[in-house]
Amino acid sequence: MEITGYELFEVPPRWLFLKLETDTGLVGWGEPIVEGRAQTVRTAVEEILTSYLLGKDPHNIEDHWQAMYRGCFYRGGPVLMSAIAGIDQALWDIKGKHFDIPVYELLGGRTRDRIRVYQWIGGDRVSEIGTEAKQLLEAGYTALKMDASNQLRHLEPPRAITDIVDRVRHVRSVVGDEMDIVVDFRGRISKSLAKRVIPALEPFDPLFVEEPVLPENLEYIPELAGRTDVPLATGERLYSRWDFKPLFKRGGIDVIQPDVSHAGGISELVRLAAMAETHDIAVAPNCPLGPIALAASLQVSTYIPNLLIQDHGFDIYPAPKSAADHYLHDASVFEFTDGYLSPLDGPGLGVDIDESAVRNRSRQDLDWSNPIWRHEDGSIAEW
Repeated sequence: MEITGYELFEVPPRWLFLKLETDTGLVGWGEPIVEGRAQTVRTAVEEILTSYLLGKDPHNIEDHWQAMYRGCFYRGGPVLMSAIAGIDQALWDIKGKHFDIPVYELLGGRTRDRIRVYQWIGGDRVSEIGTEAKQLLEAGYTALKMDASNQLRHLEPPRAITDIVDRVRHVRSVVGDEMDIVVDFRGRISKSLAKRVIPALEPFDPLFVEEPVLPENLEYIPELAGRTDVPLATGERLYSRWDFKPLFKRGGIDVIQPDVSHAGGISELVRLAAMAETHDIAVAPNCPLGPIALAASLQVSTYIPNLLIQDHGFDIYPAPKSAADHYLHDASVFEFTDGYLSPLDGPGLGVDIDESAVRNRSRQDLDWSNPIWRHEDGSIAEW
């Protein structure tokens, strides 16, 4: 078998899909994307494919991964690792389809029969997040994720801490003890402020606090961990086992959150889960993306033994048609019951892409980027 061609499709709301073609007619799909940098990642994917992968046998996935990563003097980072991630997903998709089995069977088989999932609730006002939390509870979720705050300065007066605590308290009052709550700091809180905020959340028993500091400041995780019994998580903005290695070495982290479309794909996620297992660390894969990324992440989550919970970024429970439904022939493969998704048992990634719909929607003009936030004095704030 030989890789003969490819196509890339930028589609709403902010996704990039890769189609890899072979001389047998089998195609593989991947989702290489850095949100807000779709064109940059697209160029990186094209450079890798045209300079190396075209004409190669798609079955040699590990060799290709090593060549894509080690074949360049400059390596790593969000753009290059996301490009590799999408290609890696597509290669696994082809191999699974060739053998007519799901990817998790190629990895070693199931370690579970269902995958616990959570969804993020938006809303800047307490009343809004309470309403959304209740909706998820009624839909059958056993966990949700919420933002701790909007932008914050390096240090804030007591009122800011009270506001954060009040947000979490309100959501806990709405869902009771029936749901786990993940509190996402999104790196918006400095280490100085985090030392005050995280202990104040202990009465509400968060499942974990996500990104308590920026990924640039991970050396402070052990200090924060020593001040609280709230589990700490990070990894959404780390892109390889080499990025995670210092985190494991220093200690203090309880959960890692690598993203299958940013951290080198299925191949690297499996390796990261194995590394985490040796340090008694759980895995909660990040995935606020589209159906291809979620399918790839679910293949890993079905296989790895130390899964805690799986993130997802679009509606999968009975609700108005979600963005992902536009791109699948059958969106019901994401079978949601009582807070869990069933493994995807179809060949490859387990989703059937509606290529005509992808083509039609890729014709829309897209220019998604995250907003630039500023403090009241005009300086840049973390988004």
